[in-house]
Amino acid sequence: MHGVLDDDMKRVVREQRLGYVASVCPDGTPNLSPKGTTAVWDDDHLVFLDIASPGTVANIEAGDGVVEVNVVDPIRRKGYRFKGPAEVHRDGSRFEDIVRWYETERGSDVTRVNAVVLVRVEQAAQLVSPAYANGSSEAAIEQRSLDMYGLMRKA
Repeated sequence: MHGVLDDDMKRVVREQRLGYVASVCPDGTPNLSPKGTTAVWDDDHLVFLDIASPGTVANIEAGDGVVEVNVVDPIRRKGYRFKGPAEVHRDGSRFEDIVRWYETERGSDVTRVNAVVLVRVEQAAQLVSPAYANGSSEAAIEQRSLDMYGLMRKA
């Protein structure tokens, strides 16, 4: 049985690392917060560290805990949106396993980690910029973005 996250979704998350996490505040207003530690935990879960995320964590714990995570390649202007319930872990074996993974696999400084947030992905959908609507190829969009930002591809 395959998980929700396919190989391309995992690639985008692995390459980008920056996910935008949307949660709902107790007053019903939205909260959107970038998470530079976004990662794939397994075939059905994303994870991020609470280093400076008191609002997001409070919203998850105070509400129904459902979040949406968007991860987009800004050069190719494609990515994914992931929705599902999030769990906050401040201690225990799950917390320790995730923190250890960030330290060993990513070389993260884990001394500032307050908690880890594990998101069970129940829905995933592709995000594609309207820039493709005129029939532009991915190569053309990529070059346009590189030119706009004054960047070049490595040889």
